[in-house]
Amino acid sequence: MVRDIHTEADEDLYEITKSDLFSTLLPDEKRTVANWAEVITLQKGKTLFYSGDEAKHLYLLREGLIRIFKRSDDGRNEEIARFTPGDNIGDFDFARGAQYDAQAEALEDSKLVMFPAGNMTMNDLALQMPQVFSRLVLNFTAMVASRIKSTRKLMMENMTWVQELYRKAYEDPGTGLWNQTFMVDEIVKLLDAPVALIMIKPDRFKVLVDALGHAAGDKAMVKIARILKSATRKLKRGWALRFKSNETGLLINKCNAAQAQMLSLSLSKAIACLPPVSMKDAYDGYDGQDFRFSASIAWGIWPNDNENWASFFETTYDLLLDTWKSGGNKIIRYKKAGITDGYK
Repeated sequence: MVRDIHTEADEDLYEITKSDLFSTLLPDEKRTVANWAEVITLQKGKTLFYSGDEAKHLYLLREGLIRIFKRSDDGRNEEIARFTPGDNIGDFDFARGAQYDAQAEALEDSKLVMFPAGNMTMNDLALQMPQVFSRLVLNFTAMVASRIKSTRKLMMENMTWVQELYRKAYEDPGTGLWNQTFMVDEIVKLLDAPVALIMIKPDRFKVLVDALGHAAGDKAMVKIARILKSATRKLKRGWALRFKSNETGLLINKCNAAQAQMLSLSLSKAIACLPPVSMKDAYDGYDGQDFRFSASIAWGIWPNDNENWASFFETTYDLLLDTWKSGGNKIIRYKKAGITDGYK
């Protein structure tokens, strides 16, 4: 049975029918929607919905101010949007029957229209008003499809901008190499076996940084990055990456062991040929000669050496560290079952 509405709230209740979800309904059907709505108030600081809640209602803000935010990994609240009077809140999630992925909170004492009312569900509407429910489902489907189409169109029209954002999100700012986040988020989807993983760690890097400061270390990393990026340009494939602090390397699709070995040797020679760094401006107490570059290198082939990508990556990295700690200036080949070949 359709419930009665309070006369003083009629204006607020009918405003919700102006939402895109209800725009194509007939006048009588819009009155039904208004009858199934409810005016609610939300005091400042109170929560409208939490992340993870099922989107069972559509809200129209009539008075006040609502903010939407997410909780970051470090515990901070990151604001996504603010809604002012006249805005619909959660219509897309409501239409999809999804869960909210953020939290909504009142920044001021607020008044909202909620559809359906708190003690009603869309199942109730389907049972009591099947014709109205059917029209709403069609509208919901059309709105979702329209939003998706609009988003795709916006992305296509701004593809250069989208690509630039994508690049910056996964780019190490110091070197221009792909970063560790790219490794975690994207790289597994792009692998095309056999894949060569070549990891590099500069030898005696602490000596350079302790003597001349972090700026000297940053400049050295830029020089190594140029060598790596030059390698991918020549190959016309692959990714030059910065794995951790001063560990860098290459990932090359469709690369066999012989090619990876030659590439590792080439990288080792190119790093060794970098101009020595003068130590004339070194901190007091350092009386060494000019700093000369060399590197520890570990490489392997996925999935030939290890079918589990995560295990293959971590084992190759451990091998790199072991090589570096043992004196460095050496290339180590990772092989299945823990067998390694070392050569220079």
